[in-house]
Amino acid sequence: MAGLDRFFEKYDRLVLLDTETTGLQYSRDEIIEFSAVVLEKQGVVQEYDELITLSPGGFVPPKIQQLTGISDMDIRERGIPKTRLCRDIGEMIAGNTLLLAYNAHFDLSFLYYLLLRDGDPMILKGKDKLDLLTVYRDRHSFPHRLASAIETYGLAGKVVNSHRAIDDVLATVAVMEAMIEEKDDLLNYVNLFGYLAQYGIDGKPIGSVTYKPQRYDPAKPLYEL
Repeated sequence: MAGLDRFFEKYDRLVLLDTETTGLQYSRDEIIEFSAVVLEKQGVVQEYDELITLSPGGFVPPKIQQLTGISDMDIRERGIPKTRLCRDIGEMIAGNTLLLAYNAHFDLSFLYYLLLRDGDPMILKGKDKLDLLTVYRDRHSFPHRLASAIETYGLAGKVVNSHRAIDDVLATVAVMEAMIEEKDDLLNYVNLFGYLAQYGIDGKPIGSVTYKPQRYDPAKPLYEL
């Protein structure tokens, strides 16, 4: 893909990921859909999208069903075991891999707790991480939702922010490419996550990431502060 040459000078693989969950509490709520796009130098080598079974007694809250269109019956009929997802993720991110997401702190926090309970969280150790929300927030004024980035970069009609993980991760790939065309400085944001000072960091910080309070100031990107 155009503009990614600098990434593949440093990494063998990029894994862009997205999750849908039963709620917002990392240590309590569960992933119900996990999607990823795996990029290597030759282009997209894998698209992954699976619904995930819930723990005994678990259910998809009505508000989440309405938002995502994922029902308890969908999970029962098509969900894969959490242990299988953990194995699949381990294979997907093996080696010299960069992990990317839009609002990566959210997705990676859920991923950590999934691996803690049903896999091996050590597979995340040493993996560099890039949050595309941090990049967008540095460049553009509020609002900063994925839908906002899709509109700003003229991607409406090409991709959608549907609150289904596979659609959103494909949208994230397109947003990343547009960001590179806009300003090729994304590697400066690796392991640097911004947060809104009035709200603080949501949950437990990721140990390998530097967190800095952030506000829209295109004259001073976060990595220069």
